[in-house]
Amino acid sequence: MKPLTILAGACLGLAGCTTNAQNTPASDDPKLPPVDSIASDTIPTVILSDSIISLTEHDYDEVAAELGIEVAVMKAIVEIEAGKEHKGFVEPGKPIVNFDLSMFRKFAGQHGIKLAGHRKLHPEVFAKPNASRYGSYQKAQHARLSGASEIDRKTAVYATFWGLFQIGGFNWHLCGTVDYEEFVTRMSTSEREQLELFAALIKQCGYVKHLKNKNWAAFARGYNGKGYARRGYHKRMAAAYSRYKKQQNLIPAV
Repeated sequence: MKPLTILAGACLGLAGCTTNAQNTPASDDPKLPPVDSIASDTIPTVILSDSIISLTEHDYDEVAAELGIEVAVMKAIVEIEAGKEHKGFVEPGKPIVNFDLSMFRKFAGQHGIKLAGHRKLHPEVFAKPNASRYGSYQKAQHARLSGASEIDRKTAVYATFWGLFQIGGFNWHLCGTVDYEEFVTRMSTSEREQLELFAALIKQCGYVKHLKNKNWAAFARGYNGKGYARRGYHKRMAAAYSRYKKQQNLIPAV
């Protein structure tokens, strides 16, 4: 998942966006070790259930009320960011992640981490996500994240986009967490936690007013960067809102 704007600590282009090209499995790389030889994930796993804890109508109602926005707006954001399947997890305790190698290199430099020599020890980190080797695109991304975490945990978290809203790990402080480990732990707990982290972020960055005013373009520009219009982000959000609003109006009052 490529970020459109890499501005750590700034309220612009905070999350990144999905590109279909990145979902294309890479060809088998003979240099990669067998899957069984990859170290187990070092991501904190918090499983409160043996199933994925998905968003409920109650969650939408509560978080929308916290932000002072319509539930239809909240649902539209989730659809545009997470797709119509609304998936925040690969499996219980494992959120959807997108590890970005270019950002890993960038933050490694900032954190004083030397990457020379690590390509042989962790080739999966520096290769394209290989879905055919690991069983799925997301499992391949988790393998890359795991390997990157062994090189340097903080840098790996910062270089990854997490959960339903693909929030960059480098923005953990804007989500109201005490450190990046709490950010990862909460991302790994439930879709409700992912929603709460997103809510904290857009409040911190002043984007809630755009959602209250239905200013989709202003929200898209802030959250996804200048390239939002090229992808029709604001138009898709407007259409999703209209659809959810109509559905809401069809529900008979109790």
